[in-house]
Amino acid sequence: MYTTNEEGILNNYAAEPTVYVAEYPSPEQQQRYLFQGGVAVMFVTLLVLTAFGVS
Repeated sequence: MYTTNEEGILNNYAAEPTVYVAEYPSPEQQQRYLFQGGVAVMFVTLLVLTAFGVS
């Protein structure tokens, strides 16, 4: 959408996306998120321990 003010200056407004309410995750999704979080914690712990071991 392009608009101009009374001085002729162009204003370019971004298109606004439609807003919707997110749905609560299902029990299967919650279990998957828990598993992914555990894997991420183990990975970061392994990286930190490796960094301490190398230094």
